[in-house]
Amino acid sequence: MTGPIAIGDLQGCDAPLATLLADCDPDGRAPLWFAGDLVNRGPASLEALRRVRALGARATVVLGNHDLHLLAAAHRVRKAGRGDTLDAILAAPERDALLDWLRTRPLAHLEDGRLLVHAGVFPQWTAAQAVALAGEVSAVLRGPHWVDFLRTMYGNAPDRWDDALTGDDRLRAIVNALTRMRFVDASGRMDFEVKEGADTAPPGLVPWFDAPGRRTADVVVVCGHWSTLGLVVRENLVALDTGCVWGGALSAVRLADRRTWQVRCPQARVPGRA
Repeated sequence: MTGPIAIGDLQGCDAPLATLLADCDPDGRAPLWFAGDLVNRGPASLEALRRVRALGARATVVLGNHDLHLLAAAHRVRKAGRGDTLDAILAAPERDALLDWLRTRPLAHLEDGRLLVHAGVFPQWTAAQAVALAGEVSAVLRGPHWVDFLRTMYGNAPDRWDDALTGDDRLRAIVNALTRMRFVDASGRMDFEVKEGADTAPPGLVPWFDAPGRRTADVVVVCGHWSTLGLVVRENLVALDTGCVWGGALSAVRLADRRTWQVRCPQARVPGRA
């Protein structure tokens, strides 16, 4: 069976990644899709970043919120957090090459009816629209003023999509959907407060992938980000974040036949303390 193998959030857990790759891709030939958050909170962010970058064209990577945080911290746009594990990257001899490689990764990838994002998509977006809008952000990140963009990227507003959005508001809404989304209300408004499992939403909120009329229901959305959700494999959804950094597992799913591999992970962070 051929086709891509999708891998969940690494968050700097390099040793489990090495074990997982040996299990799911022993010949070193399969295309590998990474759902973002390659770095941060785990014990080996530099090693994980180096390993994925060394895969070359076999690795398709979308940016997650922790990857963007690394770029912001590297340029002092954001202060390092108490639980961050980014210092080794920032002190690495190839620091600039690693950061330039990371900022040129997309925020969405569509191929053969499968859409790869880190977190979610607005219910109003089609898959093609998600990729086009992600491309607007990528164009800025790859351009000469990308650090200026990072300074305007943070914030929770606007929290719903409108095609008429422009400028920083438009780009911020795109980034928040693709890298932070969990729950939405009936209008597609994002909620940034509730971070527990899918069954914990207050009245009026649903997981983004259960939003009625979601226009990406005609493709398979592959994502990570939501560790309390766990592994979810449906006809049109593969959610891969199984909390490796929290002592859960690192998961991989071959998208063609949904064969799954998991590697148990030592706990690198305790929820609520990092």
